Amino acid sequence: MFLLAAGSMQAQTYNELVEKAMDYTLKDSLVQAEQLFRQALKMEPGNARNALLFSNLGTVQKRMGKTDEAIESYTMALNITPYSTAMLLNRASLYLDKGLTDKAYLDYCNVIDLLPENQEARMFRAYIYMQRRQYTEARIDYNAVLAKDVRNLTARLGLVMLDQKEGKLTQALSSMNRLVDDYPKDVSLLKMRANLEVEMNQPQAALLDLEEALKLDANDREAYVQMGDLYLQLRKKKDAREAYEKAVSLGVSRGELEERLKECR
Repeated sequence: MFLLAAGSMQAQTYNELVEKAMDYTLKDSLVQAEQLFRQALKMEPGNARNALLFSNLGTVQKRMGKTDEAIESYTMALNITPYSTAMLLNRASLYLDKGLTDKAYLDYCNVIDLLPENQEARMFRAYIYMQRRQYTEARIDYNAVLAKDVRNLTARLGLVMLDQKEGKLTQALSSMNRLVDDYPKDVSLLKMRANLEVEMNQPQAALLDLEEALKLDANDREAYVQMGDLYLQLRKKKDAREAYEKAVSLGVSRGELEERLKECR
């Protein structure tokens, strides 16, 4: 009876530590939460709930900027439950933050093996494939996402970038046109199409897109820099200077544009 009572008190203490740790987490008291999670794990190292505790500890450490420790915690959790896609995705994102793309790639592959339609894993694996110049594989992943979500913006942009990298500029522009039609007030899409039009030697079309972008957001300093570059390319030095000066007035460093401003003289 004494042993049973002692075990019950210990389990209760473990549960109390976990509850307090979760409460501190919700209140953003992350230092206290981390300490309590560690105490609970040390108290009952064989508890079946420890996979979740390690995962929660990893999330707390991630929020604290302790990337290496968070990776270690997620790894401990995965040692207990190796088929947890949520934990694999969390660890993969941290690997990417640290530039450990090979390790992130393995985690994303494992997620896709378990859940072939997982969009997050597909999107990030496609990104890694792009970095590796494995364009065929990246296209497969983007198309797999679009098969489930035909309007997925990130995947559609990924295919545009693939077409650009493979020199399929007409196809890329056609896809960009559809994107702009679907999202006519998205300034970033107009700027991207302008860049593509410059690459295709269509400067007037690019200017129209940049002008439209600035109608939507008159304080977009990046658009003014793009416009200045385009005017400079067209040898319209006065217009280029005005665009660059406007960008400077909006916060772009004059030093960053110094050489281009010299060309406007």
